[in-house]
This record gives sequence, C-alpha cells and structure tokens, in this order.
Amino acid sequence: MIRCVRLWTGDDEASHVQIGRLDMTSGRNDDLVSTTFAATAVTVEETAAGGTLAWHTAPVRQLVVTLAGTLLFVTRDGEQFRLAPGDVLLAEDTTGSGHQWRLEGADPWRRMYIRLDADAQVPFVVD
Repeated sequence: MIRCVRLWTGDDEASHVQIGRLDMTSGRNDDLVSTTFAATAVTVEETAAGGTLAWHTAPVRQLVVTLAGTLLFVTRDGEQFRLAPGDVLLAEDTTGSGHQWRLEGADPWRRMYIRLDADAQVPFVVD
C-alpha cells in the first residue's frame, strides 16, 4: 500500500484533506501496480531542514512524492496531516484558501513533483 493524501478545494473555496492510498492490483512478478496515468513534467527539489512555506495553493494539479523529510501540513480550517518518506501528496487545491507546511526534525525535504496531464485519472482511494 502506498499512502496518499489528497488536498482539494471544496465548494466553500477552502482546502480540505482526505487520507487514503493509491489503488493497486497484482502485476508482473507478484508486485502491486497502479493503473497508468499521464504526466507532463517531473522535477525534483530539496528544502533545507527548518524550511516552511506560508499560505499558498498548489500551482498545478500534481503528485508530490516525499523522498526524505517529515512535514506538517495545515489548512486554514485547521485540518492537519503529516507527510513522511514514501508518502504521496495529490495536490488539487489550485484555487481557494490554500495550505501551509513546515519541516519537522533535522532532515531536508527531498521530493519529486509529477505534474499531471489535465485528463489524468489518479487511482486515489479514501481510507
């Protein structure tokens, strides 16, 4: 199971959180595999320990794969969640009140951004 957290904008124009996973089924070599979804670009970034980012929305609909570091995310309504290495963030709150984050601990945040195609269907399942 790959943990996935969805950040999305509700009808109230506020960012909201859903905790879930990426849906996967049996694939080759007895591995679990998701469906294929289209992406338009991939980048990697690193933020030094102690980093924060004030209120903002996602610049585009994207997946953010945490490679190192632990973060605390908060929405303006007070919803909170943590991301740890191996977690995937499905960032869909491209409008509205947004979210903020801060790094916890002494590790940098290393992550991979996967910009999704406009029609990409991400196999997100709510827990």
